[in-house]
Amino acid sequence: MAPVASTHTMQPGTARKAALVRELTGAREVQWGQRIQTLWGGYGEVVRVQVDGAPRVVKHVRPPLDAHPRKLRSYEVERAWYEGRASRCTGDCRVPRCLGTWSDGSESLFVLEDLDAAGFSGRRRGLAPRELRDCLRWLARFHATFLGESAEDLWPVGTYWHLATRPDELRAMSNAALRREAPELDARLRSASFQTLVHGDAKPANFCFGPGGVAAVDFQYVGGGPGIKDVAYLLWGARQVDEALDVYFAELRAAGAGAAEDEWRSLFVTAQRDFERFRDGWGA
Repeated sequence: MAPVASTHTMQPGTARKAALVRELTGAREVQWGQRIQTLWGGYGEVVRVQVDGAPRVVKHVRPPLDAHPRKLRSYEVERAWYEGRASRCTGDCRVPRCLGTWSDGSESLFVLEDLDAAGFSGRRRGLAPRELRDCLRWLARFHATFLGESAEDLWPVGTYWHLATRPDELRAMSNAALRREAPELDARLRSASFQTLVHGDAKPANFCFGPGGVAAVDFQYVGGGPGIKDVAYLLWGARQVDEALDVYFAELRAAGAGAAEDEWRSLFVTAQRDFERFRDGWGA
């Protein structure tokens, strides 16, 4: 079923949310289940449900009254991603299938495939070498799929740490030299000839592992940029970085996007320095 957006105005309690899921999916019966997790900062929850006996996941976004505008925008972006782009991610860059979305302007609801039931039940904080390779392959295929595309309706500049959205962290930096370098780092990444969509938060916790590889979740910061930004973030603090980059670029070539390799290789240090800039100010 194609994703659907609705415009109800009631604040959904459990019964109302179940009714919305029935409306979005065409289901006869929805059984509300247990909470899987709460969303960061008290912005809602993720719940496992049964939709006509099939396991599904509902992400209910209900921001607090003092919600930050950028955080609110991140869920609008995620809804746009699922409604407009996610269906193009095949088995090589697996994401949960979206069965429907709803928003009334203040709250949002996503009805998604249950990746656990689809065979991707593994979760990791750190990555073994094989798991890291699987994540790098996922990123390469994802970046190849969207190479050269506009980020319209998403973040014009993807990732949660990019410079324009982090003025407080910039002011708080202890590394004065890196603070002075920050605009140049940002300009290099923004002016890259090869742009794609980046996941924007490609950490181990956002990958789901199974015998056949990985799937990815959490697309609040998907947007434009060179793919190496995701790779630099995933490899932050990793050992044997050169070998990991070779895995990524081999897969990028296999996916038909090898033209971006020389430029993105040359931007790896820039991308890591850019993330270091955020971490320096964020941890101050």
